[in-house]
Amino acid sequence: MVRRHMDSSPTPSLSVFRHRAFALFWWARVLSTLAVQAESVTLGWQVYIIARHANGVAQSAFLVGMVGLAQFVPLFILTFIAGATADRRDRRTIMLVCTGIEIACVLALVALSLHPSPSLIPIFAIAVLFGASRAFLSPASGAMGPMLVPRDILPRAIAWNSLGFQAGSIIGPWIGGALCAVSPAAAYGGSAVLYAAAAVALLAMRAKTRPDHQPGSQLELIREGLVYVWTNKIVLGAISLDLVAVLLGGATALLPVFARDVLKIGAHGFGVLRSGPAIGAAVMAFSLSRWPLHRHAGRWMFAGVATFGVSTLVFAVSKSVVVSVIALAALGAADMISVYVRQSLVQIVTPDPMRGRVSAVANLFVGASNELGEFETGVVARLIGPIGAAIFGGVGSLVVTGAWAGLFPALRKADRLDESQA
Repeated sequence: MVRRHMDSSPTPSLSVFRHRAFALFWWARVLSTLAVQAESVTLGWQVYIIARHANGVAQSAFLVGMVGLAQFVPLFILTFIAGATADRRDRRTIMLVCTGIEIACVLALVALSLHPSPSLIPIFAIAVLFGASRAFLSPASGAMGPMLVPRDILPRAIAWNSLGFQAGSIIGPWIGGALCAVSPAAAYGGSAVLYAAAAVALLAMRAKTRPDHQPGSQLELIREGLVYVWTNKIVLGAISLDLVAVLLGGATALLPVFARDVLKIGAHGFGVLRSGPAIGAAVMAFSLSRWPLHRHAGRWMFAGVATFGVSTLVFAVSKSVVVSVIALAALGAADMISVYVRQSLVQIVTPDPMRGRVSAVANLFVGASNELGEFETGVVARLIGPIGAAIFGGVGSLVVTGAWAGLFPALRKADRLDESQA
């Protein structure tokens, strides 16, 4: 592949926003992120509070983890079909349909929350539907962004996309925590409004968002995407490292437990804790938009995962809210480095006709690290308690860093992000 120069300007480039379609796409993703984060805060808090009426801390933490599993199962089942769909159908239309489903989900949660004694069963059912929607939304969204800007500014677009996501992840938990303190129904209603605003931004877009026709059956398309990921060891190593590290180090899944029963800071405090990782990630994303990584990308990624593990350990043993938030911010900044390297590798080196399928595979790994990680953390917390589970995750992340450095030497030696890595 031809080498492409990455802009080394020390100031963040706003040139990506001169492209109206990308600007609207960016706002749609920010608004959706706000909605998802507010909904996630409320869902975790509501499940934990309902569970605590009849269960102890460990069992309630396990049930919070089950929310992650409920979202991961449909994500796992549908991911490859969703990736092939994103490479054949209009990607904006897919995003609009999925956003509509998410609006229906939060409105159903509003109705359930107004019940005097809400049941966990329908909440888990809605989580399954939400996971199915995400299975199609993520590959369509990940594949559409690069269609909206010239390739020479794509690295900047990736950085600004990450910055927008982290900004939404900072503000979203605050919105969710504040509204959840009023009532879960109010928080879910706020999410519905944000989803609707994202849909309006998508409707206002005028751009080519349908990929070129891909010949062959859907099964052939899926196989082609899997072969590409498997044979590109740098991409495989990057997304699998992200998967295993976050899968083991999913301390954020335990934040409802730490907020209520360890640090004892309530719903508002829970929102602050949820914002901690996003604050650190946003600072790092902004830094990367000003000073992109030009050299030693693999080393940066491994250093980020190792820092992620150490920060998880600090959070696990902290009894101070301030120290906990700082540890979570460091955790988020370290994870942002991993996300930046992985997204750059996947989006820059992957041909557009395959982006939907490759994004789907990457999304499956990310979904596994998030949703399945919540389940794993809930199970471990059930066995050894929440603090023990967080310590286990931090140590596991450090072990994985060393193991992957040996298993994927090509990833460790990966240098530039603006060229193909064979």
